[in-house]
This record gives sequence, structure tokens and C-alpha cells, in this order.
Amino acid sequence: MSATTSEVGQRVRRMDAEQLPAGKHELHGPGHFAGLYSAENIAGTEFVFGATFVILGASFVDVLIGLAVGNALAVLSFRFLTAPIAVQTRMSVYTYLSRIAGGVTTKLFNGVNALIFAIISAAMITVSATAFRIVLDFPAQEQAYPTSVGFIVLAVVFGSVAVLVAAFGFNALAEFASTCGPWLVVMFATGGMALIPAVTEEVTGSTVLGGWGDFITVGESSIFTGQTPDGAAGISLLGIIGYSWAANSFAHTGLVDMSLLRYARKSSYGYTSATGMFLGHYMAWVAAGFMGAAAAAIVQTSITVIEPGQVAFQALGYAGLAVVVVGGWTTANANLYRAGLAGQGVFPRFTRKKMTLIIGVVVLVASVFPFVYRGYLNLVTYAGITIVPVGGILFAEHYLLRRFGMTRYWARYKGVTNAPALLAWGLTLGLAAAAVATGLMPVYFAFVPAFLLSMVLYVLFARAMGAAQRYPEGEEADRVLAEEVEALHAEQAEAAPTDVDTTDRRPLTRALLVVWLVDLAVIFVMGLVVLFASPDVDTYEANRTAFWWVAAVGTVVYFVAAYSRLRLRKAHAARVLAEHGVDDPQGRAAQTA
Repeated sequence: MSATTSEVGQRVRRMDAEQLPAGKHELHGPGHFAGLYSAENIAGTEFVFGATFVILGASFVDVLIGLAVGNALAVLSFRFLTAPIAVQTRMSVYTYLSRIAGGVTTKLFNGVNALIFAIISAAMITVSATAFRIVLDFPAQEQAYPTSVGFIVLAVVFGSVAVLVAAFGFNALAEFASTCGPWLVVMFATGGMALIPAVTEEVTGSTVLGGWGDFITVGESSIFTGQTPDGAAGISLLGIIGYSWAANSFAHTGLVDMSLLRYARKSSYGYTSATGMFLGHYMAWVAAGFMGAAAAAIVQTSITVIEPGQVAFQALGYAGLAVVVVGGWTTANANLYRAGLAGQGVFPRFTRKKMTLIIGVVVLVASVFPFVYRGYLNLVTYAGITIVPVGGILFAEHYLLRRFGMTRYWARYKGVTNAPALLAWGLTLGLAAAAVATGLMPVYFAFVPAFLLSMVLYVLFARAMGAAQRYPEGEEADRVLAEEVEALHAEQAEAAPTDVDTTDRRPLTRALLVVWLVDLAVIFVMGLVVLFASPDVDTYEANRTAFWWVAAVGTVVYFVAAYSRLRLRKAHAARVLAEHGVDDPQGRAAQTA
């Protein structure tokens, strides 16, 4: 047994770190995940989501209630579906699926993920390009296809930079993106404030809101009217709940965010997804609806074709263009990185960087077509339907097989392709597509029965094809593997001790924190001034102009202070860790900061 253990230990040390469970020394606290979820889900595409609910003809009260319920369901899905499996296995969804289903299913899943993340990245790049279009004075892109050579060149150039950064400089960009969350929250909130008086004046004849009743009246009369722009009946409350729950279904019910939450100390950290769901998919969507409708009226165009850059510019001035660019770019790079990882799973002979560059070609082509971002809500909804059945299969393998007396990892132990997984996924997709196509089921709720059906089918097929048998040799081999992984983690933890205090308490670091907090407070207060201290149109226009200046200057101050503070904290952490003899103090400092 000792020789076998030695061989397993050597094999473990040769394995890529991504293929191993996360170690205790790699875990993070709740603040880490709260920041990641807020940064990921408050982006330039929130302008698209807000406008989409206006176009779908949602009523204002239904929006307020429906988004609350739908996003609460999303948070609960992260907490009770994704987080427990992630914390118990400490594996990414790709690694866990590989151990359960083997090569064919994993390659298909990785390929689908790579394509979906590539299209999401393309949508983000197109959104960001709409801001640059305004700066460079290219014509608006109101068709599904590009109508300006200048815009095509702009999207390709912008996309090329995004692809190169994702391939070669992702760590630096990820650090930069982590500073954006608080600023994006304030920008969306104040952007909505800045345009509410304009909408109020159009509805009531006054720029002043008389109270909550006026707010509801304004929202119902000119924003979320309950009718589509063509006068047809709008989407129902149930539809709003479904779309808001489905928007991240690939991440929670599809278990893709196992890759993130495997680093959580507790499964309760799944609740931290609320920062993204309620700051991004609630507050930002409602604010974007107000901004989109008001901006469309100001520039005298339809909300169905107005671009995110135009909306942000009317609400926030040049700071709004920064919101669209930064939000789109950082989110695009995160998804390009994911696409590269997924693509590498399909073609392991290529490095992650090389796969990112190859996938980048698809991204560049897609990014020049405006219909990609305009259909973003349906895109993520259909992505969920495609990926979620695999989440049902993993859930069944993790929880149900043992409950019904079967063996987890049975296909790998038996040395066969996990045909039940392929069958359950394929049949579920076919039935879901047929149900949606024939109108038997609304697209926004299709992911729920897809999850349940794939789970049931997998249990039935697995029992019939070998899961009911016992595989003691395979289970013993996995026990030895787990011991060797734990031993490796113990060595790594000793080389990178977690009890070293790297907190940066220097006066300059604290001062920079105060600077950006005060800076955001000033921007927010100025937004309140526009909303509540604009008794007439002239005063409102003067206040809004002043707010634009404050937002622009404040944006520069914020990023200088926030990024300087990040660099100081990293340098301090690296120095402290080096003094304690930690290997790779720079890499360790990046995690600490």
C-alpha cells in the first residue's frame, strides 16, 4: 500500500492545480465573495436589462415585486444548490463533472460553456463600444447588423484589446475590476436620480416628486407602463419573476459557480450573491429602466434601439461613458477568461492563453452585431436551459445516488462512459426545446423542470447501467487520493501560512480609503440634490450639469485613490509574507489584498 500511496502522491503533485480540490489555506471570507458578485453583476449590460423590461411592457408595481421575488429565488439557489456542493467537494464544476461523467460529456459541456461565455463577452464588448461611438461621433447602430464601418473598426479594436488582456494580463485586470463595485453601485443609483425629475416633469408638469405615490405614478405612466411600445399587453408578474430568476440560472442551478464558491469557508456564503442580485439585478435594472426611457425621450428615439452609451451619457455625462466602458470591459474579460478555461477542457493540448486567443476570433466577429447585446436577456435565459440539466445530473450524483443505495463516481469506477449523463442531458434539452417551441412552457421558467427532469432521468438510467453496484477498489483508490491531496495542501499551507497578519494599517493606506469613501459620498449627495432640490426646469438643468462635473471628477479621484490603495496593500502584504519566508509572496499577496 505504501508504494501505491507514493505513486498516487507523485501523480497528485504533477496534476494541474485546477484539477485538485481547493485547500483550506486557499479559502476566503464572505467579503471576498460579496465583492466578486457585486462586480460581476453590475455592468454595462444592466442598461440592456432595464430597457428590456420596459420594452416587454412590464408594469411598475410588477417590476418592484417581481424582481424582488425572482432575485431572492436566485440567492436561495446559490445558497442551497451551488454553495453546499461546492464547499463539500471543493471542486470546480468542470472537475466534478469530469470525475462523474468522463470525457465525452465533459468535453461537450466545456464546449457549450466556451461558446456561451464567448457570446456573453461579445455582448459586453459591443455595449462598451457604444460609449466609444459617442466619443468618436460614429452613427448610432439601430439595426441588428452593423451600419457603420467606423463602428465595426471600433468594436474589433476594442475587442482585440479585451482578448489580449484576458489572455496575457487577466490578473491585473481582475485586481482593477475588484475596485469597481462600489463606484458602479453609486453610478447606477445616482444616474436614476438624475433623470427622475425630467420624467416627473413630463408626467406631472413639475420636476418635484410629491412622495412615494408620485414615484409610482411616474413609473407607471411613462416607464413601466404595463404595455409594450406597440400597445400590446405586457409581460406578467410571473414572467418578471421567471426572467430575473433565470438570468443567472447557468451559474446557480447549472452549478457553474461551483468554480467560485469552492473557495468559500462555509456554504452560507452563498447568501453573498445578494450583492449582485439586489444591487445589480434589482436596483440597477430599475434605475436603468428610468434612465433608458428618459434618455430615449431626450434624444427623441425609441427605447427599443437606444444604445447603452447614449443612456449613460444622458444620465451621468462623461462619467456615464466610463460606467459603460469599465462595466463592459471588466465583465467581458472575466467571461473571456472562463471561455478560455472551458475551451482548454475541450482541447487540452492548447494552453489557456492560446485557447483564449482562438475563442477571441469568435468574440470579435460577434461583437460587431448589435443584436447580440439587444437579445442579452434571452441569451442568458437559453444558456440556462442548456446548462442547467447538467446541474441536475451533478445534484443527483452528489445527493441522490447514495440516498437510494447507489455509488457515487460509479462510471469512473466501472471504467465506462457515463451514458446516463449524456442521455439525461440530451433528452431533457430535446423535451425543453419542444415545450418552449410549442408554447407549452414559457422560456423563462423552462430551466426549473429541466433541472428536475434531468435529475430524475439520471437516477433511473444510472441505476439500470451500473450505479447500483459496489466498487470497493475504486472507493479505496479515491480515499488514498484524498489523503495525498490533503497532504499536499498541508505542505502548501505550511509554505504559505494563513496566520500572518498582512493588514495594512499605515496612515496613507487608511487615508486613501477615506478619500474614496468621501468621494463616493459626495457623488451620491449631488445625485440627491438633483432629485430633491430641483424645483423647476432651469434649476434642474443647472443641478444636472453640476452633477455631471462632480461625477466626472469624482470618477477620476475614485479610481486613483482606490487603485493606489490596492497597490499599497499588495506591496505591504508581499513584504510581510516575504519576511515570514513565504514562497511566491507576490501571488500570495494578490489573494490577501
